Amino acid sequence: MPAPRSRKVNSKPRKPSSKPRPSFGRGKRADKTFVVRHETDLLSFVKEKLPGQSERNVRRIIANHQVAVGGAPVSLFSFHLYPEDEVTLAWEPIRKKKRKDLPIIYEDEHLIAIDKPSGLLSVASDKEKKSTAYRMMSDYVTMNNRSARLFVVHRLDEDTSGVLVFAKDRPTQEKLQKHWNDVVTKRGYYAIVEGSMEKKEATLKDYLFEDKTNLMRVAHGPQGAKLAVTKYKVMAEKGGYSLLDVDIKTGRKNQIRVQLGHTGHFVIGDDKYGEPSNPLKRLGLHAYELTIISPENGRKIDLRSPMPYPFKKMFFNIEKEEPHGRQDKDGKK
Repeated sequence: MPAPRSRKVNSKPRKPSSKPRPSFGRGKRADKTFVVRHETDLLSFVKEKLPGQSERNVRRIIANHQVAVGGAPVSLFSFHLYPEDEVTLAWEPIRKKKRKDLPIIYEDEHLIAIDKPSGLLSVASDKEKKSTAYRMMSDYVTMNNRSARLFVVHRLDEDTSGVLVFAKDRPTQEKLQKHWNDVVTKRGYYAIVEGSMEKKEATLKDYLFEDKTNLMRVAHGPQGAKLAVTKYKVMAEKGGYSLLDVDIKTGRKNQIRVQLGHTGHFVIGDDKYGEPSNPLKRLGLHAYELTIISPENGRKIDLRSPMPYPFKKMFFNIEKEEPHGRQDKDGKK
């Protein structure tokens, strides 16, 4: 009987991992997010949050793309942070996101506007920080300038497609957000709803409030609620559905979905506020126009996104999708 083979033992010691690791406590390897409270630079902020790490190791963590601002990886030590920025320290390197299916429809020295698809978050959420419009466009602007960054001006719901604008500098963001209702002169949407509207053109005025589940509801009166004004006009009707041209005069959360649903005509695919059918496998809401008066020079910028192909095919039997085009500084193709 042959003698059993002896197993070879690898006498070479394992090399320790060369990757720097942010430490949040023993046994905790999950990413962690911090909110910035005052203006500072990235290196100083990360050093403050990792007091147990040497400055050399903190620099390695940043250089190794293990730090993100607003979900977008940043490796510049002097990157400027502002209050309410969210900085994530990751256990593994964060890869850049390619700008896929995210057409730029307008860009100048202060603003950039994109045509956001349905199903993509505008900005990071508690559950999703990687796949967002902000993340992809941040990676885009830093390709040629590592210190460049974007600032959130407004948001579109994840399932709403259309015009989404970011500011390229802090002063532009602050001016737009502070005077949003004054500088925005048109907010146009296409909405597909169930049924045939009793009035083919109307203005809806309702007071809305947010309930304990963070959903918007129609109130019986103004107390504890905010006025929402939505104008609509029927563009087409077919197969038990209506295509509406909607113009909102106020910017309340989910106001189109809530107000149209309150009339008994829910936006298709909107399982958040009703149980309508979902023939397009997406929310039937598209932000097709946003007209802004530039806070820098007073020039009118009319940003437009074409009607989504599934919308046109549903009502007008159009069989060919039109290509996107970037607008010039006057908002023209």
